[in-house]
Order: sequence, then structure tokens, then C-alpha cells
Amino acid sequence: MTRSDIPGMVDHDTRCHQASQGVCPRSNPQGVLMRVFITGASGHLGSVIIPELIGAGHEVVGLARSDASATAVQALGADVHRGSLDDLDSLREAASASDGVIHLAFKHDELNAGDLEGPLGADLSAIEAMGEALTGTGKPFVGTSGTIPLAFGGVEGVGSEIDILPAGPRIDAENAVIAFADRGIRSSVVRPPPLVHGQVDHTGYTPALISFARAKGKAGYPGDGSNRWPAVHSLDAARLYRLALEGAPAGTRLHAVGDEGVPLREIAEVIGSNLGVPTVSISPEEIVDYFDFLAFFISLDNPASSTLTQELLDWHPTHPGIVDDLNEGHYFRN
Repeated sequence: MTRSDIPGMVDHDTRCHQASQGVCPRSNPQGVLMRVFITGASGHLGSVIIPELIGAGHEVVGLARSDASATAVQALGADVHRGSLDDLDSLREAASASDGVIHLAFKHDELNAGDLEGPLGADLSAIEAMGEALTGTGKPFVGTSGTIPLAFGGVEGVGSEIDILPAGPRIDAENAVIAFADRGIRSSVVRPPPLVHGQVDHTGYTPALISFARAKGKAGYPGDGSNRWPAVHSLDAARLYRLALEGAPAGTRLHAVGDEGVPLREIAEVIGSNLGVPTVSISPEEIVDYFDFLAFFISLDNPASSTLTQELLDWHPTHPGIVDDLNEGHYFRN
């Protein structure tokens, strides 16, 4: 099966012809070559997506709000666009000057501190600003959601790409990106799992779980620990973002899932073994004290599949799963 055999998949020349304003990404004999604008460029996913894109022949411009972020983005080989999620005119300018956008940034620090409405509102405003710049161009916009909102929304069993929720935190932004397809934008949304792990993961939920275990002297899991969380290696996720940028059909939801669902007890056991501390159940009364900002959703059961994504984009996770990655030891060396 070729890419053109997949429903909704079009080649570069056809996509450019279909774009209502006739604006399309540049191409070379090896495929589509784009100048890509990335928000969240200095974060965990950004730091692996930038090399993935550059290695495939694309140019990258990364959003940076601080000198430290700008230095990090430049060190990865990307150009820098100074600004923030709150600077909507700057976002419009950068999106308009690009051949495609990958939106990763989110105000996680504010969310973890208890502010829900602020980060969600800022995300929606940023998405709409960049969407305004791309409307009618046929250019790609790859947004970011997550699999956890599926569990919040009541999806039971193994969540899939065809599970769609009408509204909710992060879901409103996801649906806004998908709706860009009706405005002449080749939009798609990647749903990463809660555990995106790898060598450059220093601020995600995996190091948070390790930090809790270090501080408490015990590796905890909620209740009986049977609830499952999906996971993916960051390098596999980076490749999926690139494939989505290059060829995902408009209005597509994609799952960046390697491990469909690992029981939280198993993850705690691996952490406890590597730290040399006991593995214990955390009672409902202790959840907030032990799991801190993760307490709100640590007990959710969130298995998720990426079967449809793998079939659509010929994307297949090849890097270690969460258990093997933890046992490799890099998370515990510092």
C-alpha cells in the first residue's frame, strides 16, 4: 500500500493545488522540505522533535520566551523566534512566515500550581491566533492533546483515535485544532500518553514519580496499583510528530502510544528496585500528600492504543518501553 492509497492522504503537488490560496510548502526530490515553527521548542518533546525535523531536511524556528530557552533552541540547530504564548501578534507573525506549525507549548507550571482556567485559556487563544495566520493556506498545523483526557471524559477500556469528546480540559483545544480542517488548514492532533520517557526527560511525570519516591523513602502506587497508564519513548513520539507534519490528513487524531497500558504498581516496583526503597500502596487519604500535583489523576485507568495511527502513517515504536527505559538506569544517576 502506498501513501496515496490511504483515505485522505494526498501527495505534495495535489495538496498545493487544493490549497485555496495556492501557498504550499517547498519540496525537494526527497520529499517535502518545510520551514517549521515550533512552540515549546526548548521543552522535553521540543528538544527531540527539532533534531528529528532537521535530520529529515526541514528548517526549524523555535519559540523562546527567555534567554535560556533561546540558547537551548539554538544549540539544537534551530532559529529562534522570541515571544510567548501570550504574545498573540508574535505567534501570528511566526506562523504566517512558516510552512507549518507544531504546537507543543502549554503552561504546565501554572496548571500544576492549581490554576486550571489560565493555562487552558492561553492555549486556546494561542491556537486560534496561529490558525488565523494559516487559514486557507493548506499548510499543516500539528496540535498536542493527550490520552489522559479520555479517561477524564469517561472513555472505558482501551482508548483509541476514534474516541472523541465534545468538550473538556485540553479537549476544547483539541477540537479547535481539528476544526481547522474546515478552514483550509491540514490540521492534526497528537495525543501523547502521560508517560513520555527518555534520556532528555527531566521534568515529566516519570521523574516526578521518582522524585516522590526519593523524598518519601518509598515507591508508591495508588490503591492496588492495577490502573494502567500508557507510555512512549520520546524519540518515537518525535518521529510521529514529523510524520504528522509531513502527511497526516486534515482533521486527524493520532496516538503517540508505545506501551498501551502499564500498571502503576509495576512502575512503582521498578522505581523502588532502582532506588533501593520499598514499594507500597498509597491509601486514598495519603494520595495528595504523596503524589502532590499528580494526585488529581494518578488513580485514573488510561490504557490507549495506537493501532490506527500506526496503520495510517506507517509509524511503529522501536525504542524501549517504560520499564526497560527505567531499568536502563539513566533516570537514577543524578
